[in-house]
Amino acid sequence: MTKVLDLLDIQGNVLKAYGRFSFPYARYVLLRVCHSEQGRKFVGAVARQVTTAVTWGEGPGQIPKPVATTNIAFTFAGLRALGLPEASLRGFPSEFMMGMKRRKDILGDNGPSAPEQWDPVWHGKQVHIFISINGQQMEHLEQRYAWLLRLVQQSEGGVEVLHGHRGDSAATDLPYQNAHALTENGKLTSKEHFGYTDGIGDPVFEGLPDAMRYVAGRGKQTAKGWEPLATGEFILGHIDEAHEYPRAPSPMSLARNGTYMVYRKLHENVGSFNRFLAHEGASYPGGREQLAAKFVGRWRDNGAPLTDAPDLLAKQEWDRRFAQASPAEKDRMLSAFTFDQDADGAKCPFSAHIRRINPRASLQTASEAFDTPGALSNRRRILRRGLPYGEVKDPARDDGNHGIIIMMMQADINRQFEFVQQQWVNYGNDFRAGNDKEIILGNHDAEYPSRAVLPVPVDSDEAPYFLRNIPRLVETRGGDYFFVPGMTALRMIAEGSVDPT
Repeated sequence: MTKVLDLLDIQGNVLKAYGRFSFPYARYVLLRVCHSEQGRKFVGAVARQVTTAVTWGEGPGQIPKPVATTNIAFTFAGLRALGLPEASLRGFPSEFMMGMKRRKDILGDNGPSAPEQWDPVWHGKQVHIFISINGQQMEHLEQRYAWLLRLVQQSEGGVEVLHGHRGDSAATDLPYQNAHALTENGKLTSKEHFGYTDGIGDPVFEGLPDAMRYVAGRGKQTAKGWEPLATGEFILGHIDEAHEYPRAPSPMSLARNGTYMVYRKLHENVGSFNRFLAHEGASYPGGREQLAAKFVGRWRDNGAPLTDAPDLLAKQEWDRRFAQASPAEKDRMLSAFTFDQDADGAKCPFSAHIRRINPRASLQTASEAFDTPGALSNRRRILRRGLPYGEVKDPARDDGNHGIIIMMMQADINRQFEFVQQQWVNYGNDFRAGNDKEIILGNHDAEYPSRAVLPVPVDSDEAPYFLRNIPRLVETRGGDYFFVPGMTALRMIAEGSVDPT
């Protein structure tokens, strides 16, 4: 029996990466609850405008695509400030209760990424509510933001907007964080500030609408081929890959169709990236662009995976086929690959971004012991949302305000995001890479310089290439853990009717 999700009960940003649905402009607002009852009334007013995951269409009886979207989430402190019963609060997992700052050692948020270096908004009053707005045009975003400010004013002190976001100029006290798709030659792109094509290969799971169910390469590998992952890996109240319900607070109506969101503002050190790439690319046998591809596991221009296009000659053939492919075939070419034929890492290095974030079945040494190839990786998958922010004023410098706002959705923050960040990004033992960190996201330390090995085929006469003194390319500038409730739960929170008994 095919699983069907209640799309009207799930918030839209959980299932939809809005940037791919022609919403290239975003604004993220953080608020504090000052009065429980008035705060709940504010949440109720926002809930009436919250965008759900329902499929948009232009036909009779269908819901048309909005010009702007609105979604809401809460920190643990925010749920307490809104008056959730203590018995319900105690049911949330400890990492969510603690919040991101107190998990800094697990996440490797040290040095320039330490909480002391984050935007001022994370240093003052405690964050309780997160509201995201996405717009098809900037004017649509501004109109929805003006609506939100009116609701704040009408709350009569029930909530306040928190200031302290860094802006593109020297301003550090903005009341919101803007984000937007980058442009190239006057056209919107899916690139980020290092020049890589972003947002490829988001997981597919059971219950998604037909239009979002392309599975090959983005689900899980089974004896029958590619299949969707279990819904409970991402949405609470549903069975996960262990055939269990993920842990959740009570009552079940509070948890069902909700999820946990990890929000992180990541500054990109573009100057350091360009200098490091230029220096190492001058001596790397494949040249600068192939080396850039080795950093991530994909070529920068169109995301071609190194497993299928390991060198310039293979890349030219891949590009030719890609240009002639249908949209579905392009999706398959970008996603439907494994590391089965690259066990030595000669194509995609063990420290490359895509291999660390989703190792597929490459960590298993005895695949016959598993009914599902990639079972270890399937329990670590994450839905990625967000957009770049800021503009690079000088590509030779690291300062400025530019990077990526990333929002990661999952049913278990500790098992999914924190495990990947600690064990796969900042530690390489599972990849037979010792202490070598992931090249792009690793918390590289100048005092203890990082390195990475770019292997060559085991039967090759060439020597592996060693990257040394890798600089910290990405720095954390803020973030926290949020609960994204389903629509039923959101209304219960607003009404103060959550009853765990």
